[in-house]
Amino acid sequence: MVSFRRLAIAMALLVVIAGMASAQNNPLTCQTNVAVTPTLRSEGFTEQTGDVTLICTGGANQAVGSQLPQVNIALFYNTAVTSRLLPISNVSNNTSEALLLLDDPGSGVSSYYGPGIAFGTQAAQILCTTPTTGCIEFAQSIASTGSASFTAGTLLAVASSSPTAVTTGANVFQGVVSGNTITFYGVPILAPVTTGATRTIRITNARVNATSLGGGSAAGATPVIASISISGATSLQISNATPTVGFVQSGLSASASGSSNRQQCSSDTKTSVNTLTFSENFPTAFKTRVSAQNNVSFSGQGIPGQNGQPNQNVPGAIYNSESNFVLPLSTGGTAGLADFGTRLRAVFNNVPTGVRIFVSTVNVNNNAFPVPAPTTVGGNAANTGVYAQLVNGETQSDGNAGVSGFFPAVASTDFGPNGGNVPIAELQVQNGSASAVWEVVNTNPNQNESLKFAVYETFSSNVAQNSPPPGTSTVNLSFAPAPPTYSASSSAAASSSLAIPRFIADPNAARNIFTINICRTILLYPYVTNIQGFDTGLAIANTTTDPFGTGAQSGSCDLNWYQGTNNPAKGTSGTIPTGTIYTTLASTAVPGFNGYMIAVCNFQFAHGFAFVSDVGARNLAMGYLAVVIADPGTGSRVAQPGGCIGVGGCNTGGEQGGH
Repeated sequence: MVSFRRLAIAMALLVVIAGMASAQNNPLTCQTNVAVTPTLRSEGFTEQTGDVTLICTGGANQAVGSQLPQVNIALFYNTAVTSRLLPISNVSNNTSEALLLLDDPGSGVSSYYGPGIAFGTQAAQILCTTPTTGCIEFAQSIASTGSASFTAGTLLAVASSSPTAVTTGANVFQGVVSGNTITFYGVPILAPVTTGATRTIRITNARVNATSLGGGSAAGATPVIASISISGATSLQISNATPTVGFVQSGLSASASGSSNRQQCSSDTKTSVNTLTFSENFPTAFKTRVSAQNNVSFSGQGIPGQNGQPNQNVPGAIYNSESNFVLPLSTGGTAGLADFGTRLRAVFNNVPTGVRIFVSTVNVNNNAFPVPAPTTVGGNAANTGVYAQLVNGETQSDGNAGVSGFFPAVASTDFGPNGGNVPIAELQVQNGSASAVWEVVNTNPNQNESLKFAVYETFSSNVAQNSPPPGTSTVNLSFAPAPPTYSASSSAAASSSLAIPRFIADPNAARNIFTINICRTILLYPYVTNIQGFDTGLAIANTTTDPFGTGAQSGSCDLNWYQGTNNPAKGTSGTIPTGTIYTTLASTAVPGFNGYMIAVCNFQFAHGFAFVSDVGARNLAMGYLAVVIADPGTGSRVAQPGGCIGVGGCNTGGEQGGH
C-alpha cells in the first residue's frame, strides 16, 4: 500500500512537471488591442473609453473535468474610474457596469466551434453573479462541426460550468471599482492551446473622469492610459500592458450673440434679445442616448429591446451614443445604459424683476425660423440634420430599463414674433435666475455640428416704480447636467445614483445677453460762459409730473463741460424730484468757463433753459432752450432741422427729437 501511494505521488509530480514544461514550451500569451481609440470630452466626468481586448494564444493542455485556473485582471487608469455602480446586496457596493467578456459572446461572429454550438462567440451572455470571487469553471471538450480553421470532428477545449458535463459557463464578469482601478476577480482562463485557436478577453463599459486630464474645457489631446496587471493561479504574458484607450480634448464651444439694449420706459412683448450657439469641437461630441436606427428624431432616445429599439449588445460594435454595450443584469440594473443623450444647458442670471424669459423649444436657423425636425418620407430621410428638444430639467431620465421609455420633452406654449414661426416656452425665473436644458435627439457622428437656440423677453414698463430695474442679464453655457446640480467632487467618482453622462459647469465668464437701460434725457447747452463780465444761468426741469398720467420719476443729471482744453471735471445736479427745477450759475459751477455743456439726466422728460447776460443783466441778455439729443445708446444722432417731433412718420432718432 505504501509503495502504491509513493507511485501515485510520483506520477502526480510527473504530470505537474509535464504540464509546467508544456506551459513553458507554449506559454499563454495575450496581445493587447484597442480597436477604436475614441475622443473624450474634457468637460465630461463619465467619458467612455475604448474597449480593451486581450487576444490570447498558446498555453498548456488541461485535463477534461479539471478546474480552470482563475486570475484577477486589474486595469489602472491615469484618472478616476466613473463607471456606474450596480451594487449587489451583501456582495459589494463598488460592483460596476464595467464588464469583462470571454470570447465576445453573442457577437454573431463565426466561431471555430462551428455554427449552432453554444460556446465562444455563439454563446449566450451569461453573468457571473459573484463578482468579488469570480466563478469556478471546468475544462471540457466538444467536436468541431468544421470551419476555416478546424475540420469536423476535431476535439476543441471549452469552459464548462460542470466538471462532468458540457454546459456553458459564465462569460460576463462585473468589475469592482476602487478609485482609478477596475478589478475583475476570479476570471477562469482556458488556454486555447491548439494552433490557430484564440481566446478573447474584452473589457468594455469603462468610463473615466476626463476633466482631470483635459483641464476643463480648454484642452489638448491628452491620452487616457490603462495599465493592465494580472495575478492569480496562472501566468499570462501580456504584450503592450499600457494601451492608450482614449484622447481627451475640449468637446464644446459656446457663444451668445451680441447683447441687446432694452429701454425701461418701453414695454417689450416676446422681443428677440439673443441667440445661443453650441458647437461641437469634434464630430462625436454630440450623441443620442442610444444608437439611432434611422434619421427620425427621438429614434436614439429609447431603451434597447423596448419600443422597437434594437438591442445594443454586440461586443465590439461601435454605437457612437452616450450608452455603450447595454446589458440588463440578472443581479439588478442595466450595464452600459446612459440616462439620456447629450444635453446642453443655459443658465440665465441677473434677470431683472418683472422680466419674463422665453426660449425656443427646438434649435433654430435664426430667431425667426426654427429648424424642421428630421423625418423620413417614403422611407427616405428628409430634413436631415442635428436636432435638439427642450427637456424638463437636467437629470430627468429618458426612461428606465424595464419600463416604457419616457422622453421628458417640454411642449411649446406659444410662438415667437416675426410671424410666429418659432415654438417657445417660458422659463421659471427665481431670484433672478432661470435655466434651460435641451437634449440632442438627432446628430451625425461624421461631421462637426452646431445648435442655435433663440431667447426672447417680455416686460411691462413702469418707470415710476423703477420696473424693470436697470441691469445686464447674463448666461452661462455648458453640457448638462453639471454642478451645482452635482458637486464637482462627487461627480468625479463612480456612483450608483448620479446621472450618466455628467459634466463640469461652464468654466468661462458669463456672457451678456441683454441690458435694461434707464430711459435718459440728454440736453445740449451749446453756449455757456462766465468770462469778460458775462455769466450763464442754467435750469433743468423734471417734467414727469404732468396731466397725462406719466409716472413720476426722479434722478440726477451729470453735467459734462467742454471748452477744448482744460475741461472742468464732470459735475452733478444731485437728485431732481419730479415736478421741480434745478438751477445753477456757470460762475458757481465752473468759474472761468467758456464752452458748451451736455447734461445726461437719468429720467425721462427733462427740459433745459439757459440765460446768458452781463452781470446783473443791465445791457445784454439772451435765453435759449437746451437741445434734446437722442440717447446714442438707443438711436441715431442725425440732426433734424426744424425740430421734427415725429409726426407723420418723421425720423425721431436725432437731435431735437420730441418726447
